[in-house]
Amino acid sequence: MSESAFAERIVHNLLDTDFYKLTMMQAVLHNYPDADVEWEFRCRNGEDLRPYLDEIRKAIEHLSDLSLDDGQLAFLERISFLKPDFLRFLGLFRFNLRYLRIGIEHDQLFLRLRGPWLHVILFEVPLLAIISEVRNRHLHPRMRLSEARDQLYRKFDWLRAHASDEELAELQVADFGTRRRFSGRVQEEVVRVLRDDFPARFVGTSNVDLAWKLDVRPLGTMAHEWIMAHQQLGPRLIDSQIAALDCWVREYRGLLGIALTDCITMDAFLTDFDLYFAKLFDGLRHDSGDPVAWAEKAIAHYRKLGIDPMTKTLVFSDGLNLTRSLEIFRALRGRINVSFGIGTNLTCDIPGVAPMSIVLKMTDCNGSPVAKISDEAAKTQCRDENFVHYLRHVFKVPSKE
Repeated sequence: MSESAFAERIVHNLLDTDFYKLTMMQAVLHNYPDADVEWEFRCRNGEDLRPYLDEIRKAIEHLSDLSLDDGQLAFLERISFLKPDFLRFLGLFRFNLRYLRIGIEHDQLFLRLRGPWLHVILFEVPLLAIISEVRNRHLHPRMRLSEARDQLYRKFDWLRAHASDEELAELQVADFGTRRRFSGRVQEEVVRVLRDDFPARFVGTSNVDLAWKLDVRPLGTMAHEWIMAHQQLGPRLIDSQIAALDCWVREYRGLLGIALTDCITMDAFLTDFDLYFAKLFDGLRHDSGDPVAWAEKAIAHYRKLGIDPMTKTLVFSDGLNLTRSLEIFRALRGRINVSFGIGTNLTCDIPGVAPMSIVLKMTDCNGSPVAKISDEAAKTQCRDENFVHYLRHVFKVPSKE
């Protein structure tokens, strides 16, 4: 009989998070150590999570026990752009639960973070992983690892049957599935199988712990919170995206050069993404809206600036599976480099399991609202409708209502 899909603990060390959390955390330490933020949880599909509250609370309490050991710190020290002062800070870091409120409000699970950005930034990924796994433990208590593994091999068979050898040699896929994984144990098994048997090119994982354990590349640069926070970090609102990109360039000096485009829509992003940034950044990440239409805009923008698109990379990360990744790859092959970060459809794709749609997003920075106006209307998020209207006005983004 195969192993259970569940381990005793859900989150077992500080590295069990997405790599972009660490890269952003270093940039926050060096540039905005005094910034205060708020985050709120949202279950997009309206699932009733109230029955799991006590177990979620119990798992969250274990976070305060976590710290980095010497082996984990040694792994991070080998990453050239993680600086000694940041690693010293990370070695001392502990989750402080006084920054977190959790309970039931308006008949829904309520979760809010409030505190220094530097000290709450690492909460997002483990909190979402905990909520997802606690729910799955209740709904699928007898799930075995073999069921996730068998499903993955069926996908490999499909890919071999539908892609040529030449396509398989070029198709690049990464695991981006920490936050909404079925369980930590399932994600580890998925990454191990991808590393050993994937028929195309497996290029790494967003999960730092698994990168360390399984000797694969950790992947990630920035998330929406980085650009959103800059809406309240000092410059004029119209200059906030430019300030976020410029600060990133100064922090990483040409490394970690994939910029996220859909914080205030792709069109507004490209207005700010001038020749300076287009040359400095290695490429762009897609996270909402039609991926091929988005890519066409990116290719046209690079060409307009006199840049060969084949010197740049587009990373796709919005609700992908292997089928959709292959379609996008074929549409863009030979025109620009592409790579695919697949999340839920790798780490929570098991027959009979309906994945969750949950997010934990920044809502305020330094006491004022921040917003994400996505290229997909359902992903737009802000607690203050007036600020969303103002943001649309400043960046000339038409309402989709």
